[in-house]
Amino acid sequence: MPQIKAWDEEYKSNRLVTGSDEPQNDFKRFYKYLRKTAKIQTEGLRVLDLGSGTGKNSLFLAELGAITHGLEISETAISIANIRAKEKAVAATFLRQSFGEIFPFKDNSFDLALDIMSSNSLNEAERVVYLAEVSRVLISGGYFFVRLLALDGDKNAKLLLKKNPGSEHGTYELPHIGITERVLSKEEFLDYYSPFFDIIKLEKKSGYAHVGGRIYKRQYWIGYLHKL
Repeated sequence: MPQIKAWDEEYKSNRLVTGSDEPQNDFKRFYKYLRKTAKIQTEGLRVLDLGSGTGKNSLFLAELGAITHGLEISETAISIANIRAKEKAVAATFLRQSFGEIFPFKDNSFDLALDIMSSNSLNEAERVVYLAEVSRVLISGGYFFVRLLALDGDKNAKLLLKKNPGSEHGTYELPHIGITERVLSKEEFLDYYSPFFDIIKLEKKSGYAHVGGRIYKRQYWIGYLHKL
């Protein structure tokens, strides 16, 4: 599949991803919320990392005592993640599978799920599966952290939608990379996630994306979700 090949090439070249093994600040703030406000203990926490990449978020939690599982389509990324997990001697497992397909886990298997800049790449059919599956495998009261590309107020997103439109609504193809991304309005975010989750917090934040050696200002949705 073109997307799988494109992501595998991406993890070899790092034109879009940073290659860093340090979690983003937005995720660290969410983790602080889990500990300080939600009073969630990391030891033994069962975590599902969707589009886990090279494992930086999974491994961050695993080093603190969590039991993490990642789903990722890039063989290159999984290889890097497994090497890092072995070096750190932590409970982290990475499987090669799209999370736009039925998950290989039982109902109520996880306490926490992560989607950090991953479901932007799903098509509409895959998105339907992804949402239902996250809800299925999370325990009642489980948490879901989401960080996605926002359409609202993002000039670069609107330019890409105009110049490089994808085949589905709200999508564009990144030039010279071959990766398709979906940007969501606030209304769309609520329409997708509200039927499955209580949205504890939703905010839009500015940030910067590195694409092909250039830096672009982008807008992101940061969502703290709770399973209904």
